[in-house]
Amino acid sequence: MTDHKVTIEYNDKIVRQFLLATVIWGAVGMLVGVFVASQLNFWRLNFDLPWLTFGRLRPLHTNAAIFAFVGNMMFAGIYYSTQRLVKARLASDFLSSLHFWGWQLIIVAAAITLPLGFSRGKEYAELIWPINIAVAFIWVVFAVNFFWTLARRNERSLYVAIWFYIATIITVAMLYIVNHLSIPTGLLHSYPIFGGVQDGLVQWWYGHNAVAFFLTTPILGIMYYYLPKAAERPVYSYRLSVVHFWSLVFIYIWAGPHHLLNTALPDWLQALGMTFSLMLWAPSWGGMLNGLLTLRGAWHKLRTDPVLKFFAAAVTFYGMATFEGPLLSIKSVNALGHYTDWIIGHVHAGTLGWNGFMAAGMIYWLVPRLWNRSLYSVPLANLHFWMGIVGILFYVAAMWASGISQGVMLNATTEGGTVLAYPNFLDTLTAIRPLMLMRVIGGGLYLISWLILTYNVWRTIRGAATVNGTIDVFVEPPAPADKLGLRGTWGNAPVLLSVFLVGFSALWMLGRGLISAAGLAGALITVVAGYALLYSRGKRWQDWYEKLLLNALPFSVLTFVAVGAGGFIQIVPTIMLHKAENIEDRIQVPYTPLELAGRDIYVSEGCYTCHSQMIRTMVPDVLRYGDYSRLGESIYDHPYQWGSKRTGPDLARVGGKYPDVWHYRHMENPRSVSVGSNMPSYPWLLEKNTDIAALPAKIRVQRTLGVPFENMSPQEIFDNANAQAKTIADNLRASGVYVAPEKQIVALIAYLQKLGQYETPAATAP
Repeated sequence: MTDHKVTIEYNDKIVRQFLLATVIWGAVGMLVGVFVASQLNFWRLNFDLPWLTFGRLRPLHTNAAIFAFVGNMMFAGIYYSTQRLVKARLASDFLSSLHFWGWQLIIVAAAITLPLGFSRGKEYAELIWPINIAVAFIWVVFAVNFFWTLARRNERSLYVAIWFYIATIITVAMLYIVNHLSIPTGLLHSYPIFGGVQDGLVQWWYGHNAVAFFLTTPILGIMYYYLPKAAERPVYSYRLSVVHFWSLVFIYIWAGPHHLLNTALPDWLQALGMTFSLMLWAPSWGGMLNGLLTLRGAWHKLRTDPVLKFFAAAVTFYGMATFEGPLLSIKSVNALGHYTDWIIGHVHAGTLGWNGFMAAGMIYWLVPRLWNRSLYSVPLANLHFWMGIVGILFYVAAMWASGISQGVMLNATTEGGTVLAYPNFLDTLTAIRPLMLMRVIGGGLYLISWLILTYNVWRTIRGAATVNGTIDVFVEPPAPADKLGLRGTWGNAPVLLSVFLVGFSALWMLGRGLISAAGLAGALITVVAGYALLYSRGKRWQDWYEKLLLNALPFSVLTFVAVGAGGFIQIVPTIMLHKAENIEDRIQVPYTPLELAGRDIYVSEGCYTCHSQMIRTMVPDVLRYGDYSRLGESIYDHPYQWGSKRTGPDLARVGGKYPDVWHYRHMENPRSVSVGSNMPSYPWLLEKNTDIAALPAKIRVQRTLGVPFENMSPQEIFDNANAQAKTIADNLRASGVYVAPEKQIVALIAYLQKLGQYETPAATAP
């Protein structure tokens, strides 16, 4: 069988579709972002309409930015580069089209359901279960199309960018499926199978690594392809790219617990999260330096080429964000920054600076090639760049100043640390109002810069003829049996040394006494042995790795093992050990039917976006809110509500703190009881009825999940809920407020008054 020459026409139609979707959804996501930022400064912009409140629109903004904007950009970049890197057309035009239209329908479904209040109440994971099934299905379509294309490739070795794409596809599937495991109670509602600390740990294993493997690894793959193309120079260091990839995909997955520092999370998990977060400095900056040093010899082009401007700025922002992330993971720094706007600034430096500028550079590079026409206006592209830079710097600087001011004020004490310097939470909001307005201005400038890109792209493609890339390739006969198989993969020294290093490190960090010491000694010996073998057998290891790149299957399996190890070691012990029978301090009192209905209303309104329910083990937190939170106090919460931002006070001990009428007035008009509050009014809660009919199905699912609800018939559930609702309505009537017992405000009050109630195991013992 001999080689034969064929001409391949790439499927660039799908690239054009995803690219235009990126431009459109980017504008929508940024517009919603500017609007919700304005709501935090001007509460009247909530318009007293349920679908326009901050709590419902903030999840819409985050999901639009992540899955609509960056998602479409990622798919466009991957489909264009993969075809050229493997010298093959995408395996299936049908799967490509199904992927595009399915993804857009998912985005539209999210844009409809989230403002209507259909939410799971978990950050970056708010979409309801039918949409989650659609996401998983379309992701499988994407994966099949991608790996099928790799199987048909005419370029035998897998290039660096492909490594990052493989890691993205495998890891996002694992993260998304595990974190979204739920049991439906109806067509539009479900409860996650995890609760309390288990749910918090799984959520931030997913949430942090959604940033890692949806907003970082695929964009790094895009960087490794498009930046050298634009600079017309090879990647600075191939060896550095190998170290960058494997260290990043292994270390990143462990860092999720740093979102839960100083909380009730077990100390060993907090230490693990902080340790691996600090280790992320090395691979992250290795990738940044590999990108920037690729531009060596092309710096003169930066003055005239807007594409290189965007790429250089994006990689720089990647370096800044990946320096700041580990910094914020240090426990003492986290005590200052967590729950404040500093975290918001950090996230947006990555999303707007890294993802946004990479997207702009890629779009400006692709459009002339996909429509066979020069960019309409280079000066407009340069204007976009400088306006975007000014906008993001305004935004990030405002959030740094705002967040540090919040942290300092909320943690400040006097008289030897026994009295709060600023006991009124609203004092902090008053102090940062100018900075919140500065954020709106910065975000507005960035939005305008993106609209400039939109106009530039539209003028470029208007009336232009689309063009698909082609290439002549020599199709080789099937490769001989020298490809590396799974047996050759596992039996090799690099893999075995890595397994030993992870095993010994786990014993060192998780064990005690002699076991911990033996683990440390074993880890050190493994590192020394690894360096010795690398020095003596480096060429053989290099040959092994080159063979590994000839076969996508063992490479993918190794990638899955690398990213799966951290999650397994962190999550499985927590799920097995942290159950009610193992809690020694406090156990949550299960909700009554009405309280459960009120909790679902709380989640639906997005109250978790502003209020935490986790009093940290810090003196200022205890002085402000009461005794610090324990693990058992949220053990039956599906989903957990520890929160990640405090635009308002913590609610973990709010139960019984105020009378029922205070909560009624607070939801009717927050400024009537909290002068200067930014919180929206919720008049519809006084008018809409609580969905009592859904309670039997909800309680049945809660019992399945292990919540010790009494075994009640549907009628007993209704009677219980109605009796408690009548009691609250009577209390309100005694205070001069007349409201029907079936209204949502009554159920919400029932839930808020339950917060902070617990019982000790001794009290429940026989």
